[in-house]
Amino acid sequence: MDDHRDDKYEETELEKKEAGTEEKKGDDSGSDYEDVCFICRRPESKAGKMFKLPNNICVCDDCMHKTMDTVSQFDYQGLLNNPDMGEWNVKGFPNISFVNLADLKGDGGIPNKQKPKKKKKASAEIDIRDIMPPHKIKQKLDEYVVGQEHAKKVMSVAVYNHYKRVATGTMDEIEIEKSNMLMIGPTGCGKTYLVKTLAKLLDVPLAIADATSLTEAGYIGDDIESVVSKLLAAADNDVERAERGIIFIDEIDKIAKKKNTNARDVSGESVQQGMLKLLEGAEVEVPVGANSKNAMVPLATVNTRNILFICGGAFPDLDEIIKQRLNKKTSIGYSAELKDKYDKEKNILSRVTVEDIRKFGMIPEFIGRLPVIFTLEGLSRDMMVQILKEPRNAILKQYQKLLELDEVELLFNEGALEAIADKAMEKETGARALRAIIEEFMLDIMYEVPKDDNIGRVTITREYIEGNGGPVIDIRSRSAEHPDRLNVIPQPADGS
Repeated sequence: MDDHRDDKYEETELEKKEAGTEEKKGDDSGSDYEDVCFICRRPESKAGKMFKLPNNICVCDDCMHKTMDTVSQFDYQGLLNNPDMGEWNVKGFPNISFVNLADLKGDGGIPNKQKPKKKKKASAEIDIRDIMPPHKIKQKLDEYVVGQEHAKKVMSVAVYNHYKRVATGTMDEIEIEKSNMLMIGPTGCGKTYLVKTLAKLLDVPLAIADATSLTEAGYIGDDIESVVSKLLAAADNDVERAERGIIFIDEIDKIAKKKNTNARDVSGESVQQGMLKLLEGAEVEVPVGANSKNAMVPLATVNTRNILFICGGAFPDLDEIIKQRLNKKTSIGYSAELKDKYDKEKNILSRVTVEDIRKFGMIPEFIGRLPVIFTLEGLSRDMMVQILKEPRNAILKQYQKLLELDEVELLFNEGALEAIADKAMEKETGARALRAIIEEFMLDIMYEVPKDDNIGRVTITREYIEGNGGPVIDIRSRSAEHPDRLNVIPQPADGS
């Protein structure tokens, strides 16, 4: 019995020791984040080996040497042998504390989420065979975006080529250039939605930045590097993952050169100049967990060589520049072209050239770094109707789901959809107008339906949209045979 107890005791002690050893190992190597120097705020990848101090404080080699050099400048011998020291001379060296370590809680005051992740050794994580081919990317985009066939085709090919380039890296002596994109289209035609859908399909980090907030360095506003900082945050501060992401810069037309102005253009041409190296590929130091660089924020180095940049803008009045160029061919005579020939052309933007964009105010060096230029067509009435009902997360499907939760069926007549599309075309704000119009007409229905449990079906008609009638309400009734089942009783079309 005693031997058995001893064996059991020894086994328990052994298990405890092993568990303790595993916990220690986990503490040492479990962190995915780099240590940051408490003094200079540089991460381990830049500063080198760190000295570990109590309370999880880390100091880099340079800062430690500087501190020791500063401390060594004091004349301790003279201080101790000074007869004017009084009782200190008897007691010895005074108790001087340069840093109160008890006040420094945590890891230098920087939470883990604000520290750059350790950059692992370069590994071919992207396999060429795993990259989705262009036709499959377009098929997926078709489920969410209506129309814009040319734009979806161009984006699918450009993205496919880009990630093939990332996957191959430097395995060949032929270096493939980046295929950054510039998309031009009127407001509400789906530029931002296309990019969001693309990033969701590819499962890569996406940063959407607004060019209107960017200013020249030294002025109030976001620095140009802040767009890379947003991508790093979207990648959970993982530098390696961020270097394979997508940056979409919206409203790119707002940084065009200002015409006929004597004031300093701090948010125009200078921003284009600052973005040149970023688009081409450069190592950029960006703050981790903040928008601006300062002494209290660690910096991470991100290489933009493999980051895909997509720029988008509405480019208002670009159609007038295109018409001016096309109208130069007009002349007098029998074979002359009319001056107003292109005034009624809907997709005049599709005729855009690099010269037109340069005339708009974009500098040639900037346009040259965006080799893939394509346009999105304005939405027609039929496309508006399709947007309402066909995409996977169409607006009508969203409202049908909301009423389905109240056990009410929502239907839209074809005439109602056409009436909504006509109203949206009048607003000239693209697909954004559809949601506002439906929200207006669904307000009373969404308010009244939860009041009455007997309502089983609501049908929206053209008359209701045009203000000449009301929606068709169908009431549910309980049958004698199945009292627990509700049957919908159709009501007259006038809703009486």
